[in-house]
Amino acid sequence: MRVLGIDPGLTRCGLGVVDGALGRPVTMVDVGVVRTSSHVPVPERLVTIEKGIDAWLDEHRPDAVAVERVFARSDSSTVMGTAQASGIAMVCAARRGLPVALHTPSEVKAAVSGNGRADKAQVGAMVTRILRLEKAPKPADAADALALAITHLWRGGAQSRIEDALARSRQARPAATARRPSRPPRTTGAR
Repeated sequence: MRVLGIDPGLTRCGLGVVDGALGRPVTMVDVGVVRTSSHVPVPERLVTIEKGIDAWLDEHRPDAVAVERVFARSDSSTVMGTAQASGIAMVCAARRGLPVALHTPSEVKAAVSGNGRADKAQVGAMVTRILRLEKAPKPADAADALALAITHLWRGGAQSRIEDALARSRQARPAATARRPSRPPRTTGAR
């Protein structure tokens, strides 16, 4: 399975692609960052992010996309920019019919480091170890994108298989019910 992890941001949008399969080591395919200038109007910055994500989707052809779930911080302007970039990432993936998973920062930290409160340095160090890299990807947004992709391989992939199985089961249930012979009505009372 190939996963594109996206750490959304208006100034730096981290992108990381990993390959992995059950029982096999995870390998890094590519990592990078789409950058925009704060001196450019927001709509133009969003177009730059969209073009960057589209290029990565075209080049790497992932099976799934994992995006960091936006959470409230004290600085509302940061949350707004992150949410806008996150929306662009989801639209780019949905346009191609790719499944999109949202993972919280604490879920990602716990998956790669075992500690949901790990700092960026710890996440970078664990990504480096998991992917057997010589050094941590820079900036931290790039390492975070890889951590998102790893998390999805390890957690989201299994969750997706469970959801798919449940959906198939729900679809099969009405068909199975329709084939069953109906029971005669129960009667109560005198004979």
